[in-house]
Amino acid sequence: MNRILKTTVLAAAVMSVAGVAQARDQIRIVGSSTVYPFASYVTEEFGALTNYPTPVIESTGSGGGLRLFCNGVGDGTPDITNASRRMKPSEFERCEENGVTDITEAKIGSDGIVLGQSTDNPAADFTLEQIFLAVAAQVPVDGELVDNPYTNWSDIDASLPDREISIYGPPTTSGTRDAFEELVMETVSEEMGVYGDEGYTEIRADGMYIDAGENDNLIIQRLSEDTDAFGIFGYSFLVENPNMIQGASIGGVEPEADAISSGDYPVARSLWFYVKNQHADMVPPLYEYANMFMEEQMIGEGGYLVDIGLIPLPEAEREAWRQKVADRAELALEDLK
Repeated sequence: MNRILKTTVLAAAVMSVAGVAQARDQIRIVGSSTVYPFASYVTEEFGALTNYPTPVIESTGSGGGLRLFCNGVGDGTPDITNASRRMKPSEFERCEENGVTDITEAKIGSDGIVLGQSTDNPAADFTLEQIFLAVAAQVPVDGELVDNPYTNWSDIDASLPDREISIYGPPTTSGTRDAFEELVMETVSEEMGVYGDEGYTEIRADGMYIDAGENDNLIIQRLSEDTDAFGIFGYSFLVENPNMIQGASIGGVEPEADAISSGDYPVARSLWFYVKNQHADMVPPLYEYANMFMEEQMIGEGGYLVDIGLIPLPEAEREAWRQKVADRAELALEDLK
């Protein structure tokens, strides 16, 4: 009887601890450094306007966030991950393998990838090919692929600045890096026709391209100090630092909201977040936060997030994505292909 009583008490204690571990009011968010300023604004509003604590948010990069998100279900994993590119099919499959089988996808707006520099310099204009030749590990010379020999921008084209190639950019875990590789590296290399059937995305590792980490604000800071350098970052950071940083034109098109939204600016991408629906019971405020993020006053024309650099989707598209989030639409692998 004594043994039974002890077992019962122990079981009750374990269940009590498990209940405390599983139920919480504070949302945990990881992911993209580009989406981070927008999500941070929403978290602050959420903390101020609801009875729930301000969500905890961490900038881990899109790839890093999706890896954490897909690690499984439970208290040790995040509830939401932000991404500056869409989830990959391979990431969705890893989620499923780890028991994350009910995900809602939200598209919040558009963004451009900027090649920026200090406002102390004259304005610059590049083609996609010139940017590729500055950062690719191997480039074609006399019909042969060789290790990148270019050390100055003017080595690529005499019309470019006579400055050493020095580019602060995102790491491999970053969605900005993924989008840059797709929109610049793959596009140019496929057009060149000398890299084989697949696009070439290997970035040089000889010191000309500098991995600046996940925090784009650090890139802005470095450009204000290293005025000969360029940096690769999201459009919103250009909007937030107009007195320090200017964006280079690409193909004669400046990185401006209208040009990005219309597709005239060639290096534009969409921004996303993903909700782990299996956490809804253990994290009661989950959907309230997701719905707040999708509100018109956040992501619509003239919304709060537009004021800090988000480029809004067309009205019909905004409404469609808002409804998907409200309906907790379940993402399927086929959606990502």
